[in-house]
Amino acid sequence: MLAATLGAALAFGAPAALAGTAPVSPSGAPAPGAKAPARAKAAAPSSQSATWVAGTRAYLVITAPGDSSAVRSAIAANGGTVFSNYDAIGVIVAHSASSTFATTMRGVSGVQKVGATRTSDVPADAYNPALPANPAQSSTPAGEPVRADMSQIKADQAWAVTTGSASVKVGVLDTGVDDQHQDLAPNFNAADSVSCAYGKADTRTGAWRDVDTHGTHVAGTIAAAKNGKGVVGVAPGVKISAVRVAEPGNSFFFAENTICGFVWAGDHGFKVTNNSYYTDPWQFNCPDNIDQAAIIEGVKRAQEYAESKGSLQIAAAGNENYDLAHKTTDTASPNDSTPVTRTITNACLDIPTELPGVVTVAANGTGTTKASFSNFGSGVIDVAAPGSDVYSTLPGGTYGTKSGTSMATPHVVGVAALIASANPGITPAQIRDKLATQANDIACPSDGRCTGTAANNSFFGEGQVDALKAVGSTPPAGKYFENLGDVAIGDNTTVESPITVSGVSGNAPATLKVGVDIKHTYIGDLKVDLVAPDGTVYTVHNRAGGGTDNIAQTYTVNASSEVANGTWKLRVNDNAGGDTGKIDAWNLTF
Repeated sequence: MLAATLGAALAFGAPAALAGTAPVSPSGAPAPGAKAPARAKAAAPSSQSATWVAGTRAYLVITAPGDSSAVRSAIAANGGTVFSNYDAIGVIVAHSASSTFATTMRGVSGVQKVGATRTSDVPADAYNPALPANPAQSSTPAGEPVRADMSQIKADQAWAVTTGSASVKVGVLDTGVDDQHQDLAPNFNAADSVSCAYGKADTRTGAWRDVDTHGTHVAGTIAAAKNGKGVVGVAPGVKISAVRVAEPGNSFFFAENTICGFVWAGDHGFKVTNNSYYTDPWQFNCPDNIDQAAIIEGVKRAQEYAESKGSLQIAAAGNENYDLAHKTTDTASPNDSTPVTRTITNACLDIPTELPGVVTVAANGTGTTKASFSNFGSGVIDVAAPGSDVYSTLPGGTYGTKSGTSMATPHVVGVAALIASANPGITPAQIRDKLATQANDIACPSDGRCTGTAANNSFFGEGQVDALKAVGSTPPAGKYFENLGDVAIGDNTTVESPITVSGVSGNAPATLKVGVDIKHTYIGDLKVDLVAPDGTVYTVHNRAGGGTDNIAQTYTVNASSEVANGTWKLRVNDNAGGDTGKIDAWNLTF
């Protein structure tokens, strides 16, 4: 979540959920009462749909996944219109100016929940969105010195192992991205970029561009190109896509926008998404509120859908220096009208930050300190990363410094992208686990609010991410051989995939690396062996893992008694009915 310092002099608080509730000054301390500067409003659309009227509000109508035609017909019959729908997760975005719409729809057969997503009107721009500006670009002299934040997480050392794979797609769900920026253009993926403002995918060229500066800054930290100018991102070899979920003029991230973004991420193969915001207008959504309960359910379903398609969501913890594990009050909501102070409990969730499966990121200050603004909470924070005075890209080919958990999160996203690059086929759950295991422990400081052990505590979670450890401490040595051919694995069958090794003198090493990528439901059915050229069998997986899907892992085998040259085989034995799959790829590193 955002707190911004342009250059190093001007401190301001962003509106909406980018900042949580507390802006951050150049020193990194909260700056209560700071006001946002006036922002340029989006250009008025050239025409407005006749369906828009003053008083139009947006609603999530939740039903069973699948065919929603009956519910959509009921929406039309009860004073509403369907703005967009996501049948795969059973979520419909409806608009209506009727004050009785939600109550009426809650009584319709098949409708599970209905909730207003705003306390303000849907802008007319939703029906004919103006394209964001395409700013003129400044040029930058040569030179891209390694910055302190990159050294702090050893990203500069990790680049000797991998700078990231162009096959790994990262989604920046934010205010948009300046795709023309000289440091972002080489890695920008326009084909999978979109605007999800207002809750409907807008695929027009440039609809994804930045309506603020925040998203462009985040994108640079993740994947600014290693091109000899400006800055370098944590994973400068991966591809970034912009999914603009912020609305112009105010940078609000309403629930329907986030739902659109997550579904888009799942459908377009994003391995990781960066989410440095909370879902407006409620800083915390409480399940005992009928509207907020629908928001929780809708965004939760979208997140689960994205993860089921292979996408891991990583989100900022927020900048209020607030204990998310001991919630008592919310003074910032609703932020699209008039906030009121309300009593809340831990059942109320910061979304998407506190949804199951989402990696929650706290911000470090200099070194391994807690950034003064960073939210915290035992059992809430997963990992930490640098978030103070981070220098990165800004629209128009420029650069600047920002602070916030918004700035910490893209560091973690970049590390996750490097993990995915080094481990093809890795699942979101496996990336989540690897982010935890590679993090460097940070003990609690002398602060009574920090509870837990050095291994896991309320300030830093599992610790500060370490890009070098995440991808392996040294570059892979020796010769590399792979087989990318698919081999189907049927029920109760044994299959093999061969690799012919040549040009390696002597025996195989005692640390032979065997990379395995098997797509198969219920891996507890499988026994996986490496078969040496002389027929010796080395078992690497023996019916472990139960109902877990897929094996994406590198095993170490002591094959020092085997002659290296010859035909090696990966043998997979399926021992039960009901689940099938394939050997997708495997490799050997000598």
